[in-house]
Amino acid sequence: MDFFDLVTEVIDLRSFSNLWYWIVLAILWSTMSNWTLGVPHHIVTRARRGDERAKRDMQALAEINGERLISVTDQSGAVFTGFAAFVSSGLAIMGWVYRVEFCQALFLLIFPAFLVGALTISTARKMRAGGYEDVARHLRRHRVYVQALGVLFIFLTAFWGMYTNVTVGPLG
Repeated sequence: MDFFDLVTEVIDLRSFSNLWYWIVLAILWSTMSNWTLGVPHHIVTRARRGDERAKRDMQALAEINGERLISVTDQSGAVFTGFAAFVSSGLAIMGWVYRVEFCQALFLLIFPAFLVGALTISTARKMRAGGYEDVARHLRRHRVYVQALGVLFIFLTAFWGMYTNVTVGPLG
């Protein structure tokens, strides 16, 4: 057995039957729902309970990250949008037209992350328009939307993964 055989035996490229894919999916959604606009959820929770230091930290983090995000999207938002569309459409075509399971799996990870990114930009713009007043409410609402997207896309990914595993079979 040479090195290549060992690697392909240990690292299975069938994504939906691979435990590591599901671990990455869980970490991705956990991270996206915990860090809303760069502010950890525990700081938002402490600020809502009245902790003054947490309120200052939350306000500062939200304003710094919001302004940074808006500045980057104002300068190169069209490039990012074009890149996201190119990657998403390329993965979708390779995944579903050419039946490449790895591309389907990547699409089901990356496309929702692009949607969360667009939602984050929208939330940052709303907070800036409101003068960064009531930041906790905006961040809480953003987190709920991200979690709703997470539930939807985790369900779709699990459904498609089970369908793929049942139809493809264990030997490809």
